[in-house]
Amino acid sequence: MMHVVQRVIVIVAFLVFDLSVVSGAGSPPVPFQFATAGYRYNFPRDHGSHPTYRTEWWYYTGHLHSQSGRSFGFELTFFRRGVPPDEIKTLPSKWSVKDLYLAHFAVTDITGKRFHFSEKFSREGLGKAGADESRLRVWIDDWRAEASTDSTGSHALVAHDETHALALTLQPAKPLATHGAAGISRKGKDVGQASHYYSFTRLATSGKLTIDGESFDVTGTSWMDHEFGSAELGADQVGWDWFSIQLEDDTELMLYRMRRKDGSSDLASSGTAVSPDGRTRHLEVTDFQIESTGTWTSAESKATYPSRWRLKLPSLDLALDVTPLLAGQELRTSRSTKVSYWEGAVAVTGTRQGKPIKGQGYVELTGYAERLKM
Repeated sequence: MMHVVQRVIVIVAFLVFDLSVVSGAGSPPVPFQFATAGYRYNFPRDHGSHPTYRTEWWYYTGHLHSQSGRSFGFELTFFRRGVPPDEIKTLPSKWSVKDLYLAHFAVTDITGKRFHFSEKFSREGLGKAGADESRLRVWIDDWRAEASTDSTGSHALVAHDETHALALTLQPAKPLATHGAAGISRKGKDVGQASHYYSFTRLATSGKLTIDGESFDVTGTSWMDHEFGSAELGADQVGWDWFSIQLEDDTELMLYRMRRKDGSSDLASSGTAVSPDGRTRHLEVTDFQIESTGTWTSAESKATYPSRWRLKLPSLDLALDVTPLLAGQELRTSRSTKVSYWEGAVAVTGTRQGKPIKGQGYVELTGYAERLKM
């Protein structure tokens, strides 16, 4: 038993927290498979776990408001990390560790200008953590995310720590959107440098949020990502900048920029525009520009992150300014993924076809405190 725990600790020390991680260096250990072109999604099956892929996550963010006018952001993310067969020493024992599970829970108190996060790490054995393979149901202890088998059915989120808690119901307001082309979202030039990736880009949200013992009835709008694959970052990649944006005209944008060591964008960077009726348009890296217009330095990690951005999408006649609603939204996940990253609620203003437009979103920044590596 102690031997197994020690191996788990070693494995966790090298985990990468986000799903988009990919690389072209060799093949994943058997039986893990790469995300390759031609994949056909099958729902509700693909809402569930994919144990033949090494890395997977279910990722929720959103903006919430109380009846008294207070504003909040939240993040709840579950990660599954497959353990290579040669790392499993206890089969067929019920203590066997075939999958590791990790979770991050964060609340941005926008009105109170406070940020709080907590994390969990557990294993599949003995039911401490797990994920259903046939539908969306993933949990660690009593933290959970689940949804009905109906593709338009509601999602339920539950998480809590000593001071903060959420219990939310999320109802899809639009069909899910798949990202990329031919069933894959590319992250690099080599075969396998990709993931299978889809989102619910607009979910009507209601429930309860508790901060330091004070409970709020809240409503708002959320975003959900599900991604799975098996590869790592390329040798010349250090991290990524990711944007999810919900505009007031019922359109959404997902953009990500895979960053290279020299600061340039990898040509595999891309995005998706979602129209009010749910139709999607794939965006190549040449279809958008991301310009940082400010910085913020963490007192804890000492990392300097971009803070405030100018996004331009000429083909959509869209120009947006993205502003963090709180500068300090950094997660330092020493007890789970061992990664420092910035994940925060943002406000969006700009113009579309020359007319003013507003919105909201979330931004994720990785590889600024340290290069992500396996």
